[in-house]
Amino acid sequence: MATAIREHTPKLLEANAKDIAAGIEKGLSTAMLDRLKLDEKRIEAMAAGIDQVATLPDPVGQIMDAWTPSSGIRIEQTRVPIGTIGIIYESRPNVTADAAVLCFKTGNATILRGGSEAIHSNRAIAEALATAGAPDHAIQLIPFTDRESVSVLAGMDKWLDLIIPRGGKGLIETVVSLARMPVIKHYDGICHLFTDAAADLEMAINLTVNSKTQKCGVCNALETLLVHRDIAREFLPKVAAALHAKNVELRGCEQTREILTNISAATEEDWGTEYLDLILSIKIVDSLEAAVSHINEYGSHHTDVIVTRDEVTAERFLREVDSACVFHNVSTRFADGGEFGFGAEIGISTDKLHARGPMGLRELTSYQYRVRGNGQVRG
Repeated sequence: MATAIREHTPKLLEANAKDIAAGIEKGLSTAMLDRLKLDEKRIEAMAAGIDQVATLPDPVGQIMDAWTPSSGIRIEQTRVPIGTIGIIYESRPNVTADAAVLCFKTGNATILRGGSEAIHSNRAIAEALATAGAPDHAIQLIPFTDRESVSVLAGMDKWLDLIIPRGGKGLIETVVSLARMPVIKHYDGICHLFTDAAADLEMAINLTVNSKTQKCGVCNALETLLVHRDIAREFLPKVAAALHAKNVELRGCEQTREILTNISAATEEDWGTEYLDLILSIKIVDSLEAAVSHINEYGSHHTDVIVTRDEVTAERFLREVDSACVFHNVSTRFADGGEFGFGAEIGISTDKLHARGPMGLRELTSYQYRVRGNGQVRG
């Protein structure tokens, strides 16, 4: 599969150019166009991700636990494929390759339905993968993008064991409302970074800028910066200068605007907004408790960070913030299957059952109990 992607690079670039041209004509935002764009570096990253998945242990058949109760029967909890997985996604054509290889590695069949923005790119990637010799129908791409196909797919509970939507909140809400099978999803990526009173301020600036600007149109980009009151007057002018150098628009609470007098006021709506753009809201808080409370109220349970040199404070943050990923002194941009060593990811789940956080190979398996004996009957 990786070789096929590399060999088809010219065709992928040609197909992607059609999608980019159509996106510009439709007036897609800069962030959306960036998500859509393929270049030689991104195509190589796609292939490298497949290479990494190929080297990872196959989870199917792994014995998760085993024991022998007093009856003498031998019980093994063993990983098995989920079955057939439907994946509905928007914009990012690399999802076609990531989803295909992860599902294939775990023995799952997959039906892919990409968005209209990336239809030429998705078809080209699927055609490349089809040359790699996978069994017929193991990886299928729905070749059209009409909205009816979403509702049809969501109603195929007789054939699909799981459906995973990746895209905007509207798409995910639609799939959840229609699906007749289990859904794994996240609605928003409202990620926070809390700069504690005991933070290394230079580190906090670097992590803030990287979390916000390294790639702003993705779900693990920073959307709200929380700053402890004790260091706000020293820290805010420095971080604001670094963010302004990257063309980030800042919106602040009343106390923040007393220090950064030239920024816009943040509204109640801002605290719950996933900008997916070079916009950042800032709030001054009095304590760790206030930061945790704000995150748990306004966040999306995706990825939240504390920057501090105080290990006790950090451990409290990690325990008390109710998110799939909680980081200490790490950029939010590391909430990613590739960065976790999964090779690629099928998505990031903010659900609490079965899968949470970046989903790799293990999260695409279920389990069964395999029981062996020598004629035991129950008395």
